[in-house]
Amino acid sequence: MSFPTIDQFNFNQKRALIRVDFNVPLNENFEITDDTRMRAAIPTIQKILKDGGSIVLMSHLGRPKEGPTPKYSLVHLVKHLAEITHSNVKFADDCIGVNANQLAQNLKVGEILLLENLRFYKEEENGDEAFAKKLSQLGEVWVNDAFGTAHRAHASTAVIAKFFSVENRFFGYLMEAEVSSAEKVMHKSEKPFTAIIGGAKVSDKILIIENLLERATDIIIGGGMAYTFMKARGGNIGNSLCEDDRLINAIALLEKAKAKNVSIHLPEDSVIADKFSADANTKVAASDNIPDGWLGLDIGPKAVSVFSEVIKKSKTILWNGPMGVFEMEKFQNGTKSIAFAVAEATTNGAFSLIGGGDSVAAINQFHLAEKVSYVSTGGGALLEYFEGKELPGIKAVTA
Repeated sequence: MSFPTIDQFNFNQKRALIRVDFNVPLNENFEITDDTRMRAAIPTIQKILKDGGSIVLMSHLGRPKEGPTPKYSLVHLVKHLAEITHSNVKFADDCIGVNANQLAQNLKVGEILLLENLRFYKEEENGDEAFAKKLSQLGEVWVNDAFGTAHRAHASTAVIAKFFSVENRFFGYLMEAEVSSAEKVMHKSEKPFTAIIGGAKVSDKILIIENLLERATDIIIGGGMAYTFMKARGGNIGNSLCEDDRLINAIALLEKAKAKNVSIHLPEDSVIADKFSADANTKVAASDNIPDGWLGLDIGPKAVSVFSEVIKKSKTILWNGPMGVFEMEKFQNGTKSIAFAVAEATTNGAFSLIGGGDSVAAINQFHLAEKVSYVSTGGGALLEYFEGKELPGIKAVTA
């Protein structure tokens, strides 16, 4: 796929309308507790301003259900945005209407206008065409730099594209990097290609595993979902998490992998606990022979060793989902060990893509973000991409 990127355009005297993902966490004092998503948009903002353009930014924040709600207002972001962009940032108390239009029209070169929360209008999530048209009138060029919402056919992420000619719609740098990294893994992967799939539920990952069976050489399965596979194979899993209604799916995936000569690696052993608690009693047991009353909360030392060896031999790595309840110290060794194995493989020349909220949180917790190839900002969007779905936010720019 070739991407229409902002490097192909000179924004001199142009007003760019950029869809960003500024859905950042705020504390009770409306202070930003993690500005990662805001900082991710800075390269795109800097390029446009350096060209001699001006910028109108649009984003959502949270999930307001009742229309305009003070705690979901983007006004809380203005001061910090001005600091990290070193720019004059203006704020429109609505994302459409007379005030927004006037502020946009009066923007000078080098200035930024931040619009109020898009989701204060239900028309945004409904993909309303009339609403999208009103938004489109705020800029001369549309830039989509919000990969985190690329799987949504919302007014600002997809529908708006029809109001801009092909020459005036682009991916921002973040979107370009996200799509390029995902493309590299899915369509240009060097073998061996190992996918590490973790998390609690098989049901959440069936489609991604099925799609990866067409591409990966090895699939490592950890986290709570591993015990559904263990039980499906006839193992005793004690009180471990299990989706009994997905046992048939688990068997089908294992058989399909065998037919396609894809190696599925399940954890040989587990760190088990007598309760789901940070102060639980723990011991190591075979993953298919867990005593009643005990539950698996992390992969065991043998699994760590086997998984790490597979990872270290890989040329392409996708990691989506933790190996255990890594938020509790007693059950973080599996996830931590896998994170370090991925980092080591990357140092030795592998391409590694980390995606999905918990995997990203783990990589950051262990200070390894700089030691892997790419850390994705798009949880649901990345998952849907790897399920083989067409993402509206990508199609809108490239179609």
